[in-house]
Amino acid sequence: MSKPLKQIKLGAFLMQTGHHIAAWRHPQAQADAGANFAHYAELACRAEAAKFDAIFFADSVGVKTSDPATLARTARADTLEPLTLLPALAAVTERIGLIGTASTTFNEPYNLARKFATLDLISGGRAGWNLVTSNSDFEAKNFNYEKQLEHEQRYERAGEFHDVVVGLWDTWEDNALVRNKESGVFYDVNKLHVLNHKGKHFSVRGPLNVARSPQGRPVVVQAGASETGRELAARTAEVIFVAHQTLGEAKSFYADIKERVKRYGRSPDDVKIMPGIFPVIGRTQAEAEEKFEQLQNLIHPEVGVSLLSNMIGADLSGYPVDGPLPDLPETNGGQSRQQLLVDLARRENLNIRQLYLRISGARGHQQIVGTPARVADQLQQWFEEGGADGFNIMSPWLPGGLDDFIEGVVPELRRRGLFRTEYEGTTLRENLGLKQPKPLISKDVPSPVLQVDSHPA
Repeated sequence: MSKPLKQIKLGAFLMQTGHHIAAWRHPQAQADAGANFAHYAELACRAEAAKFDAIFFADSVGVKTSDPATLARTARADTLEPLTLLPALAAVTERIGLIGTASTTFNEPYNLARKFATLDLISGGRAGWNLVTSNSDFEAKNFNYEKQLEHEQRYERAGEFHDVVVGLWDTWEDNALVRNKESGVFYDVNKLHVLNHKGKHFSVRGPLNVARSPQGRPVVVQAGASETGRELAARTAEVIFVAHQTLGEAKSFYADIKERVKRYGRSPDDVKIMPGIFPVIGRTQAEAEEKFEQLQNLIHPEVGVSLLSNMIGADLSGYPVDGPLPDLPETNGGQSRQQLLVDLARRENLNIRQLYLRISGARGHQQIVGTPARVADQLQQWFEEGGADGFNIMSPWLPGGLDDFIEGVVPELRRRGLFRTEYEGTTLRENLGLKQPKPLISKDVPSPVLQVDSHPA
């Protein structure tokens, strides 16, 4: 393979004890990770020393409690809230990006805009917002609802939510806050813009009482891959975190998104597509497979079925675990993930047990078990053949799985000219290769709202 002109972007997706559902039982895992700030601080510093673009935190605002006995066998019941954790991690790092998840379903735009703008200032321009729509009834019941909003309604709200947040982030033009003691002028009134947004879901006047950051505004990240999710991402996202099983799927998604962004007056380079990768790494292929089997042998069957049920949007506990995956109704949850898992089961003729074993670590993302060279081969192929701009690394257990990637794969990528040896700049935008946004002057013009069409041409 020829040396590329561009280089791979890397995110470290940090999930408590690791991404494998039984990771907390691994002898080297940090079992109390969900309540251990020192654990995350050490991981962030290791990722920064390796020159990762960002650390990434998923989040939900509910504990899946339909089966407490099953939940008691996982390490998914406790986690630190990202927008509280990330400012603390900003204080112990200098260059690495800080991406946190926050839902448009159970937040208000002004509060969220203020928190992420504050993180962006504290970190010197390293903040990123992973925009999600909550899709779980477990979360809905914590916010005065019995069930989640419908899929199309969630995305309609998300589109307007995004516009309000960005409008608030653009309250201040660059250098608006002059703070001139001699003249007595604190800010240039001509560079302050009041949003005055009135839409279907939100009425927000503004302005935002947080200054503009060195990178202009936080980077917007998204993870939706349904038709509605793709359209929202094409209009708004700057980084897309997505799950693919095959290079063909990855290339199709990549080409689709890069073409869609043009309809919104954006360049294909304005969005970086970073699929999740779950790597289990050994010095030899046999060692890597042994590490993986060690984790697989720690899965309790109830946990496996519960994980699959949650991911696929249907309760499978009443079906024979060694029987086929039944026909499923369309979920109101993550529709793209349900389709991915159904397609995987049908394509490879997997029964329920085999399917939950396949997703026990990667949860539908690409899984690679092998040597550093084998992992690097796949990342290079996906990158060079139009399937990805970078990857979100989902370590099987922590901290050891991340160490394996840093010590084995990162040097291999550098030998191939595929990954940086030093950061390009000080902000997340500079390191991702994203342009500095100009403020959208929206004082007299309301923000555009995504028009969701459930039957696109």
